[in-house]
Amino acid sequence: MKKTLIAASVLSCLLAVTSFAADKPAKATAQTRLDLYATAAEAWDMMQQNDAAILVDVRDPIEIKFTGFATPTRIHVPWMVADTTIWSDKQGGWAMVKNPNFVQQVTDKLKQLGATVDTPIIMMCRSGSTRSAPAVNVLAEQGYTNVWTVVDGFEGGKLKEGDSKGVRAVNGWRNSGLPWSYKVDPAVAWLPAK
Repeated sequence: MKKTLIAASVLSCLLAVTSFAADKPAKATAQTRLDLYATAAEAWDMMQQNDAAILVDVRDPIEIKFTGFATPTRIHVPWMVADTTIWSDKQGGWAMVKNPNFVQQVTDKLKQLGATVDTPIIMMCRSGSTRSAPAVNVLAEQGYTNVWTVVDGFEGGKLKEGDSKGVRAVNGWRNSGLPWSYKVDPAVAWLPAK
């Protein structure tokens, strides 16, 4: 009987994981060493089915201020932040620099929430590529084994045609009808180290 219960538990966990598996992104910058990918809608479903799942937003705070915030986010620690002292011609604005305290800040917050190495952790940036994917990789290096990247991010992909060509209005958390707001929970909001 005990073996049957264990086997059933393992099988249900495997089925739950595979039910959230989005396709592996074609872009190398969006791929992770854990190969755990979910769309925003799948991430929402994962959180609805598992109260222990933790959504982590890795975007710059100013980006969140102007584009919105997924209300079920439990941790906000930016992977990169805008540095107003450095201009980037390539970016046409202020340079983005890596948050040197990212690993310590996010692992501290995960511990505060009681996360273990196999807790489902869902990383989200703007579009699911150059910030959430490397954030997954550094958590994997810390021993976390169940870290997902949201492949369409908060804002989603860009429209390819029409009057609004280039606007991020395809898929993503905000465009999928999932809960979001321009107001950020102050208990979740990131503050830079002093």
